[in-house]
Amino acid sequence: MRNDAVRQLFRDQGPLLGLIGVMFGIYLFQEIRGPEWYAAYMAVPGKITESWQSLRAGTAGVGDFKAFGTLLSCAFLHANAEHVIYNMLFLWIFAALMVELIGVRWMFLIFIVTAICGSIFHVVLNAGDFVPMLGASGAVMGFEGAYLGLTTRWHLPEPHIWPMSRPVPPGQLAMMGVIGVVFDYTSLTGHAGGGVAYGAHIGGFVGGLLLTALASPKPRGAYQR
Repeated sequence: MRNDAVRQLFRDQGPLLGLIGVMFGIYLFQEIRGPEWYAAYMAVPGKITESWQSLRAGTAGVGDFKAFGTLLSCAFLHANAEHVIYNMLFLWIFAALMVELIGVRWMFLIFIVTAICGSIFHVVLNAGDFVPMLGASGAVMGFEGAYLGLTTRWHLPEPHIWPMSRPVPPGQLAMMGVIGVVFDYTSLTGHAGGGVAYGAHIGGFVGGLLLTALASPKPRGAYQR
């Protein structure tokens, strides 16, 4: 029976678990190869701002478009083991909800869109900063925002997904995301330090919220409000 449950888990969440596996694999390469291997893939707000100005002036080159690519690539990198473990745990929980409700394709779409939204918002808030950013936190918050977006349009069924030990009312899960983004906002406006990209969290959350509130298909087992 336990083997059947494991097989069912991989059938339902195989692509998501594959994404998480890739994240851990990349982090392992970071540890083995060192910063010289991955430094070029981190998002540096000052460089992206300069590339944007070059694009507006019509003088953008290959290097500028590589800088834009870091808006997404930085989401696959992490600073340390704690960073990647916590991000992947919360990614698993909320991305698995998206797989259960609206499918694998939307899960990948939300990851990409909200990772980029989070990076852009961080760059806008730190346009002249040359401190690099890395981490999937923007996308993780994006999935929390996406879940809240679904609750604004639909009555959702109670989640029955692993790793949750029991069904959780949708309102409680949505409130978790709201509390998280409020904390990020107060930390941002209070100029909290600690090397945390609070702006990326907020940008990812808002991106996910708008994406599912405006464009998502009907979730499985849901009905219209």
